[in-house]
Amino acid sequence: MPRRAALLAAAGLFGGLLAVPAVTAAAGTPQACSAADADIYRPPDRATATPGAVVACRRVDSLPMVIGGPPLNAWKVQYGSTDGRGRRVSAVGTVVVPQKPWTGPGERPLVAFVPGTLGIGPQCAFSRQLAGQYQDAYEGPNIAALLNAGYAVAATDGQGYMDGEVHPYVSGAEAGHAVLDMARAASRVPGTGVSPDAEVGIWGYSEGGSGSLWAAQLARSYAPELHVVGAASGGIPADLKEVASNLDGQFFAGFLVDAFVGLSVTHPELPFDDILDDSGRKAVKDAESLCALGTVSRFPLARIEQYTKDGLTLDQIYALRGSDGTTWGDAVRANKLGAGVGTPGSGARYEIGFPVFQYRGLLDEVIPDRTASATRRAYCDAGVATRWTAYVGDHLTGDAQAIGDVVNWLGDRFGGKADTGNC
Repeated sequence: MPRRAALLAAAGLFGGLLAVPAVTAAAGTPQACSAADADIYRPPDRATATPGAVVACRRVDSLPMVIGGPPLNAWKVQYGSTDGRGRRVSAVGTVVVPQKPWTGPGERPLVAFVPGTLGIGPQCAFSRQLAGQYQDAYEGPNIAALLNAGYAVAATDGQGYMDGEVHPYVSGAEAGHAVLDMARAASRVPGTGVSPDAEVGIWGYSEGGSGSLWAAQLARSYAPELHVVGAASGGIPADLKEVASNLDGQFFAGFLVDAFVGLSVTHPELPFDDILDDSGRKAVKDAESLCALGTVSRFPLARIEQYTKDGLTLDQIYALRGSDGTTWGDAVRANKLGAGVGTPGSGARYEIGFPVFQYRGLLDEVIPDRTASATRRAYCDAGVATRWTAYVGDHLTGDAQAIGDVVNWLGDRFGGKADTGNC
C-alpha cells in the first residue's frame, strides 16, 4: 500500500528500538501564539525542530471537557520531538495553566500528562477533544484535578496525531519522547508563565500508563535538564505479549487491532499489508477512522487470525521476519517496560532517580494481574522507589478512582516529601 511503502522508504532498513542521546532543545519560542488551528495539525514537509522547540501555537478560548476546573488559560502547541529511531518529528499537545497565581514555594509545578487510549486517527487527538471537537475522551476530570491543585499541565496528544498520520499506538520510545518534549515545550509557549526550572511530575493511565512509565525510564538520558520528581502510571500494558494474549478474542480486542497497526507504523520493515486479507485491510481502515468507543464496538470478541490470509495466530505472527531480519516478536519485546531499569549509577539502561507510583483496578479485564505484578516486581527488585496501590474497579473505572490519590501523591513530591515506596 502507498502508506506502507512511504514509511518503509523513510525508515530504511533500521530495526529495533534505538536509544536516543540527550538533546538540549534550542530556543524555539514564537513571538505570539497566533497560528490558525489548521496549522497546528499540519505536519511540516520536513521536521527540523529540536526536541521541545515550539513550531506553532494558538490560544484556546475554552476547554469544554475540563468540567469543574478553575478559570484557566490554554494553548494548543505543535512542537519538535524524535521518534524511536532518533529522527525528528512534530507532535501536538495542550498547555493549561490556572489563572490564579501560584502561591506555593518556588515555581508553579508542571505535570506532563499523557492520555489513555483514544484511537489511532488524527480525529481522536486529545487536544482536539479537550478544545471541543469531542469524540469520546474521558480524562477531563484528571486535568481539572491538577488545575484545582494549582499545577500547570502539559498534555501531549502523542506522536502521529497530525493530519494524514497514524498514531504509533503502544510504541514506547515515541510515547516517552512525546511526553518529555511536551514538558520541555511548555515553558517556551509565550504567556504560559511556566518556568523551565519548574519541578515536573508525570502522569498517565492505560496507554497513558505505558507512555508515562516510558517517559520515566527515558527522562534521565533523553531530557536530563527536566527536574522530574515523580511519575504516576496506572493500568500499564507493560508486557505487550501478555496483554495481546489476553485481548485476543476478548471484548476489548479492538485495542489489539490498534496495537498491530501502531507497531506497523514504527516498524514498516515488518510484514503487515502482505499478510492481511480483505477483511484485515478493512479492519485497518476502520481502526484508523474510529476513536476509542468506536474501536471497541467494531471489534468485540475478534481474533487476530480472522484478518490474515492464512489465519495466522499471534505466535505465528511473532515469528515473521521483516526485511532487516527483525521479527514481530522482537518489536513487541522491545516495548516491554521494566526490563533494564535501575537507579542512578547502577549502569542500567534506564536509570530512574525519582519515586514511581504504579496502580491498577483489581477487576481490570484488559491488563492481566500477572503483568501488573511483574512490572511492580521489576521496579522493586531494581531498587526504584515504587509505591503500589490497587483499587476495587475495572480497567475503565480504575482511572477515575485513582485521581485524588495521584494528585495528592504528586503534591507530596512537589512539596519535597520523600517516598521510599511500599515494595
